[in-house]
Amino acid sequence: MEILRRDNSIMLCVKPAGVLSTDEPGGMPSLVREALGDPGADVRTVHRLDRVVGGLMVLARSRAAASELGRQVMDGRFGKEYLAVIHGAPEEDAGTFTDLLLRNKAERKSYVVTQPQKGAQEAVLDYTVLEKAAGLSLVRIVLRTGRTHQIRAQFSARGLPLVGDRKYSTLPDGCGIALWSHRLAFDHPETGLRLDVNLPPPEVYPWTEFSGRGIDRTIPLNEN
Repeated sequence: MEILRRDNSIMLCVKPAGVLSTDEPGGMPSLVREALGDPGADVRTVHRLDRVVGGLMVLARSRAAASELGRQVMDGRFGKEYLAVIHGAPEEDAGTFTDLLLRNKAERKSYVVTQPQKGAQEAVLDYTVLEKAAGLSLVRIVLRTGRTHQIRAQFSARGLPLVGDRKYSTLPDGCGIALWSHRLAFDHPETGLRLDVNLPPPEVYPWTEFSGRGIDRTIPLNEN
């Protein structure tokens, strides 16, 4: 467990791909308690990442901190930015995707639908193409809504599946999903100071196909 910052209110960590965000055996709160050496530590999930997705994740260390961060998520003050590598390229190098997403619980997938219907929710994201190489595009994504599998479903619906996405793509990429929680911005629940942190993706395929010139590479210092 890589911990970038910790204090009495938060733990800023790097979530490994394949680890659940929720509080259950092997999930992020459990792994953080193990890293702290305290199985009874109060560690709470305040935002989620898909199990297959890695990158920045913040957890709360008290009920009060979790409540405050939860309020920020609800009112839009909690910023989340992702990096992804997709097959192909959007028609425009920057834009907004707005769709209705319908969750199929039996299949554990989300689908873009064209007509309003029971259970369908609006999904909105902004994207910017940073680089193109070898038929792929490196894309920065800012979520305006937080629907399940939103990024994966919205890009796949446009014929632009994420590299390595075994659920929303049939292409044999032979690698893990190229979706990375790159940046988080939120007000510290105790001090009120704005934290804006980012972390580049790992140096593995398909990220290595790009120079990364448009990627912020500043990481926060450890604070114990």
